[in-house]
Amino acid sequence: MTILSTSSDSDLSLASNELIQFAKKLPGIPEEKYLRFEHKWFLASNAGCSCNFRHLSDDSIELGFGEPEAWFEEDHDTIEATRQIAASIRTLIQQGAHVDCFDAWAHGQSDAAAPIGDIEVDLTEVSDAAFRFFGEYQFTFTIKP
Repeated sequence: MTILSTSSDSDLSLASNELIQFAKKLPGIPEEKYLRFEHKWFLASNAGCSCNFRHLSDDSIELGFGEPEAWFEEDHDTIEATRQIAASIRTLIQQGAHVDCFDAWAHGQSDAAAPIGDIEVDLTEVSDAAFRFFGEYQFTFTIKP
């Protein structure tokens, strides 16, 4: 489950389509407590959860961000859905909003998993096509001059 918060009061659900859903109703996972900003959203893929976004497990973070590679098959819809999420976050940041998110492995637990780390994502260095989530990490998004 991927959850996002922002200081923007923009209606992110207007960007929803067949690949992504910005839902105001959060999924009720304990990691919601890590979101830092007032306006909170659940990022759902066409699977109804956040499964059909680009993810790497926490033990693969050394691979970093990267565009899809021919040697590692990824579904076109998964790539496009993640690109659209990154583009939406980029727009919010460009408008002056603060944005963070948490990529949680939801398995019915009652206690929140502690974030493994906080990744500052400078969107001047990470393209929409290269963006992907890392399990159990907190993301803070910026655009540095």
